[in-house]
This record gives sequence, structure tokens and C-alpha cells, in this order.
Amino acid sequence: MTRNPLALAGICLAGIFVTILISIMVAVAADDPRPGRFRTSFHLVDHTGKPVDQSLFQGSPSLVYFGYTNCPEACPTTLFEMADWLRTLGPEGAPLKAYFFSIDPERDTPEVMKGYVEAFTDRITGITGDPAEMKKVADGWMIHAEKEASSGRDYHMNHTLSLMLIGADGRLKGMIPYGMDRDAAIERIRSALLSPQPNA
Repeated sequence: MTRNPLALAGICLAGIFVTILISIMVAVAADDPRPGRFRTSFHLVDHTGKPVDQSLFQGSPSLVYFGYTNCPEACPTTLFEMADWLRTLGPEGAPLKAYFFSIDPERDTPEVMKGYVEAFTDRITGITGDPAEMKKVADGWMIHAEKEASSGRDYHMNHTLSLMLIGADGRLKGMIPYGMDRDAAIERIRSALLSPQPNA
């Protein structure tokens, strides 16, 4: 019995489609930070030059974003939104810490970071330092960050755009995707970080 050539072609195309779909799902999943407790040791500095380590993620709920100061759109937009969320939450959001981790520490010195984050609000702390130490933090949260060639000798950074919501216990409590509605983002911060949490 011979098979209809059109039916065979349809089966082949369906197989290819399923394979591509699974590949996309795996790639997207690999780009998402994981909810386990952060256990990686690191030694970096904040935008004032003060040493910081993994204890940043313990003791206070925090908004954590990985980006770079030469970012053309996503990073300044996200920091602008962070400043707005913190302002809107007012005293309710007082327990929150906010961190901007540079994924381009070669260019983002403490001095550069200081001018950058303070242009948005005094509530955001810039974090930078040795590239190998910064990679530990990005890898620890499974953050995607890589150089992407641009014109001349310049380069951009391709990176995860979502902002992480980290609980006082050092665990990922949720994420705010880039471009999320303002009111929805504030409500997510409230529910994930400012509401009483069940015992882990």
C-alpha cells in the first residue's frame, strides 16, 4: 500500500514544526532565572565603591535588574519605571532595596554607575566590579548576557530584559517582564514582596 505524497509531506512538516517549537521552549526556559535560593559567593562594589557580596540578597526584599549604562532603550526605561514604582509605593515600599547589576563592568565603572543610577533615583544601587565576579552573579541567577558586535569597535549587550523580585530569604518570588503595565507591575511587587508570605 502506497502513502499519499501529500500526507507524507504533511507528516514531515508537522514533525519539523514540533521540533522547532520544542527548541524555542527550551531556549526560552534556559533564559529564565530560577527560583532556588542564591548560593554563589561573589565580591563586587556598589556605585560608591563600597564592597558588596552575596548578602545583598538576604534580609530585605529587592528589585534586581541586570543591564548596562550604554543600553539604548530597555535599561533606562526599566530604571525609570523602578523609580516610579518606588515613588508610588511610598512608605509601603520602604523595605524594598533596588539593585542595578552591570553586565558590562568593563565600561561601567563605579563612577559611571553612580552618575547613571542617581539620575533616576537615590533608591537604586548600582553594582559593578570584576567581570569574572559579575559573571558569577549572572550565572547564579541564570541571566543571559553576551556581547553583540556593533559598528566599528563598539558593541552592545544582548541580555535578559525581565526584572527579578527577590524575597528577603534570597529566593526569586517573581518577575516583571519588560513593558508590563504600570499598575500590574506595582501590584505584582506588592503581592510578591510586600504581602505576608507563607513559611517556606
